[in-house]
Amino acid sequence: MLKYEKIADDLRQAIRKGKYTSGDQLPLEKDMCDKYQVSRVTIKRAMDLLVNQGLVTKRRGSGTFVKTLDDNYAKQLSISTGNQFCGFMETHKGCKVRTKVLKFEIIHPSDEVAIKLQMSTKDFVYDIIRLRILDDTPLVVEYTMMPIQLIPGIRHEILEDSIYHHIEQTLKLSIQSAHRIVRAVRSTEMEQQQLELSPNEPILEVEQVAFLSDGHPFEYSISHHRADKSEFSAISIR
Repeated sequence: MLKYEKIADDLRQAIRKGKYTSGDQLPLEKDMCDKYQVSRVTIKRAMDLLVNQGLVTKRRGSGTFVKTLDDNYAKQLSISTGNQFCGFMETHKGCKVRTKVLKFEIIHPSDEVAIKLQMSTKDFVYDIIRLRILDDTPLVVEYTMMPIQLIPGIRHEILEDSIYHHIEQTLKLSIQSAHRIVRAVRSTEMEQQQLELSPNEPILEVEQVAFLSDGHPFEYSISHHRADKSEFSAISIR
């Protein structure tokens, strides 16, 4: 990670943890240069990165200020930005979270999955289906595929806990980013049973390809969320 990225990540974590809240002014460039022992150019690049991520805004002649963020978005900053990439367990830390493993197999990927994961159909992936339960309410069914060669050592007990924790803490890999598409779809009979849905209830589908810091895609997943219990926030930057 480059110096300006580390500084941006440090400030991002400070915002997420409430050190700087909506409307607060960040330290002046001169003070941050002294604190991080870097040039103004490096600080400017870090600020530009936070601006592009929709977290802060620059006011000419005044400084850099934290933008207004709702609590739900603030909790999820580390999911969509920065080096630390949280999963379901970390996002809902403090809540009662359970995971029911519905499927755990090793297979060859389809052509479509192989393309998304930049691998061969002759290689192997974990084929995982999990039901995530929050405060005794079934919330999402996750369909996940990961290359075994890239993410070794996944076991049943890891699936019941956190795969991302295994990736970052055990394998010492850095999760960088994810590309997502959100759409409304029809639920299957299995999902209606697991999520306690009626046949005509809609669900929200999140299709995702996640990447490590070296650019390798390590996860292709499709998550089906209960529409009555889920919402997704986005910030658009011009």
